[in-house]
Amino acid sequence: MTVTYSLNVSKARLLGFAKLLLRWRGSIYKLLYREMAIFCGLYYSLTALYRYILSENQRIVFEKLAIYCEAFTNLIPLSFVLGFYVSIVVSRWWQQFMSLPWPDKPCMLISAYVHGRDERGRIIRRTLARYLSLLSVLSFQAVSTAVKKRFPTLDHLEEAGLMTKEERTVYEEIPMIHGKWWVPAQWFTALTMRARKEGRIKDDILLSNLLNVSFISMITLKTSLNLKKYILV
Repeated sequence: MTVTYSLNVSKARLLGFAKLLLRWRGSIYKLLYREMAIFCGLYYSLTALYRYILSENQRIVFEKLAIYCEAFTNLIPLSFVLGFYVSIVVSRWWQQFMSLPWPDKPCMLISAYVHGRDERGRIIRRTLARYLSLLSVLSFQAVSTAVKKRFPTLDHLEEAGLMTKEERTVYEEIPMIHGKWWVPAQWFTALTMRARKEGRIKDDILLSNLLNVSFISMITLKTSLNLKKYILV
């Protein structure tokens, strides 16, 4: 799971970046220290063998062998391979970033499309925005450590106001062990259709645009998350 340092970066002061490099949890050092230890062990073993064990003639043979091996390394386009690999990694990261469902545009569309200055209109708009937030939290719990720590159970979702007691009862009664992230999406759709029938959404074009903008990024995100179960990242 992803380890985020965004909060630490936002509070960084003098030497904050240097302190961040020394973090062990979720760092590149934790991921590669075994391979680095093996490489350093082999390197210093060959160095000790060359400097203290081999004779003068054996050192000459060793140097010729090193030159011979170096000649074959020029046949491998290492810079091209590394550039190709980096481009793949960056493009995959950018695709994942673009798949994040930001709530700004759907909330602005809710405010613009769902009319009504009465109390019910205000509650409908707030409930639609809350369903989108609940949908995002249930989806990000599978990949984000920060979200999982903030909302580990349904009790925390209820305490934060993202889910009411009645909605939690309905959510828990659904006979599925996992994969119930789509439930808030169903609630959002049902409430949007009710607002359309009440005339708070003026026409079907606005209704279709609101549903498409609200769910297309979330569906893309869930598709990428499901693919991660079978693809080694």
